[in-house]
This record gives sequence, structure tokens and C-alpha cells, in this order.
Amino acid sequence: MADKKVILLDGGMGQELVKRGAAKESPMWGAQVLMDTPELVRQLHVEFIQAGAKVITLNSYSLTPERLVNVGAVDQFDDLQSRAFELAAQARDEAGVADVRIAASLPPLAGSYHPESTPEFEAAVKSYRMIVEAQSDNVDLFICETMSCIKEAEAAALAASESGTPYWIAFSVSDECDGVLRSGESIDDAYQSVAKNNPQAILLNCSLPEAIDAAWPQVKNLKVPVGAYANGFTSISAMPLAGGVDMLEAREDLGPDAYARAAMQWVDDGASVIGGCCEISPSHIARLAAVMKAQGVSIVSEL
Repeated sequence: MADKKVILLDGGMGQELVKRGAAKESPMWGAQVLMDTPELVRQLHVEFIQAGAKVITLNSYSLTPERLVNVGAVDQFDDLQSRAFELAAQARDEAGVADVRIAASLPPLAGSYHPESTPEFEAAVKSYRMIVEAQSDNVDLFICETMSCIKEAEAAALAASESGTPYWIAFSVSDECDGVLRSGESIDDAYQSVAKNNPQAILLNCSLPEAIDAAWPQVKNLKVPVGAYANGFTSISAMPLAGGVDMLEAREDLGPDAYARAAMQWVDDGASVIGGCCEISPSHIARLAAVMKAQGVSIVSEL
């Protein structure tokens, strides 16, 4: 793989911040930590960069209009989005790595892993446009991530494409390892639904590594760069709508070495974007970076 180039992403922010005592796990952990302990957010970004990540994602996953309305904090939307970017930019400066790119997240609007909670299409587009407007002058790209159904992916893709900023789509697939989205919709249908808006990459994320393995044959031959960043949960079945991931169990068999082996299988099979999601720490990313370098893979920020 001496000529192989791969973009290395960061890992999961939320779980790591909770472990460090930054905030009690809740549906609004992202907003709470930005307000109460921003220095921990900045430090974690720095650690992911030092581990080798060339793309870091804002700590803004829970800062959607829908979630902020639910806790009476929608009036803080602009301030929180700005703070999330400022901390990432400060971390990049502190780490002294100039080629690190900053991504903004376009996440599920109401709650992860529950496609039935997706707002109607026009309402979803409106909310995603708010996030895009708040960040398009700041960030290097958007990642429409943990997309569990076609409707939310289409809405996020439309809003992101209007910005003129590069954007990626990351689909979350079923834990049943049956190669479909969490909604039961096919990956091919999902890709066709967003292809008209020209995403620059198609990824699979926040799913079991084994579920990504099962879905990989459907993405590896797409005519755009492809990749994956898995989570380290045993299952997400115990998590209700808008619940906190504190009720989910972390795997004990997915340490840095094991995760690197799983991720390198995707690299071997065509992935050009790799990283980690929930429960994937800076130590996981550092080990993955070391294995990539040992195998002659060039870690880059852009393809």
C-alpha cells in the first residue's frame, strides 16, 4: 500500500468528554460542556490532532435547533455554534499542525439511531440550513453523519450542497449486519438519493465494525471516495429517542489494536477516509496512525 493515501479522522468526542468528567451524560451534553468546561473540549481536539487526525469535527453534534428547543436553549444556537468552532480552531493552532481541516457536523436532528424521529423533509432542510449558515464561513467541510434514513440524508445533503463547501455523507447501518440503513432502506437507494447533490465522499459511521463489514460491498465500488468510522458499543438497541449514550455498553474487545485491525481491513478494501466514532479515543487513533504509517499508507488531509 505504498502509494495509498488516506484521510484520518478523529474519534468520538462525547463519550471521551464524559469519561473525563466534562459533563454528565445527557441529550444536551454538547451544549453543557461548551458552556461549563470548554478547555476540555479544546484539549481533546489537540489530543486527536497529536494522535494523527487530519480532520477534526466540531463538538456540536447535539446543537441542533430541535434539541435546543427541547431544553429551552434555542436562543443560544448561534453562540454555541460559534464557540464550538472557536475551540477547534484554537486546538489546531495549539497543536501547530497547519494541514488539519475542521469539519462541521450535520447530525440527526432529534436523536441518533431513530429514523422515525426525522422531521418532515422541508422542516429538516430548514434546520440543516441553520447549521450550515452558522458554520459555512468557518469550516473546511461538512459531514452529514449518522444518517439513519434516506429522508434525513437527502435533507442534510441539500442544505450542505447549497453552501458551496465540500461535504460528505456518512450513513449509519443496522446492527443486525444485514447491510441496510437503520431504517431498513438499502444503501444503494440511499446513495442514489444524495448523488444528485454531489457529495465528495460516502462513509459508514457510528455502527458496529461488523455491521460496516457487512455493508462494505455496497459502498466500496462507488464512484466517489468511500470510508468508515465505527463506534465501540455492544449495541444501540437500549437507547430510546433522545436518550443519552450512558445507557449503552462499551465493548471490551475493541481496544486500539483491535480497532486498527478492523479499520485497516477497510483501507485494504478501498477506503480512503478512516476514523472513529463513539468510544474511539485518541489512543485508538494514534494506534491506527502508527499502523498506517508502518504499512506505507500516507496520511493526508485531502485526497
